[in-house]
Amino acid sequence: MSGHKKPGGQMNRDRYSELKRILEERRREIMEQVQVKIRDVRTEGANNPNQGVLDAVESSEADIQDDIEFALIQMKSETLIKIEEALHRLEDGTFGYCFECGEEISERRLRALPFAVRCKDCEEARESAQQRERMMSQRRGASSLFLDVQG
Repeated sequence: MSGHKKPGGQMNRDRYSELKRILEERRREIMEQVQVKIRDVRTEGANNPNQGVLDAVESSEADIQDDIEFALIQMKSETLIKIEEALHRLEDGTFGYCFECGEEISERRLRALPFAVRCKDCEEARESAQQRERMMSQRRGASSLFLDVQG
């Protein structure tokens, strides 16, 4: 897998620098977003004078909003982990190469999804396989449910 090196054996510094900049910029943006979300949640909880006066609907809506905020923070945290892993792969010289076929992942794909670990074709094949697996397990679940009802 020496596709990331120029014919002379030197790493493509321009590509390396650009990819590192993209990853670090994305990491910085997400960290700021997470910090703002956490600050907002804390501020909202501390400054809400109506905390004890919410009716059941308002309380339920507030819980749903809290769950959404938490899910967003969790997703952003998972993305941060993926970016950190991508930065480590970049340092190791393995970044930008598909885990499945070993081919170089297109720069266009890396710009859109800088922590991608598969090329577009391999990712689409993986998603199709997962979708088929889900359909098969749903069919198995439905047939066992049918058997349970019949029994």
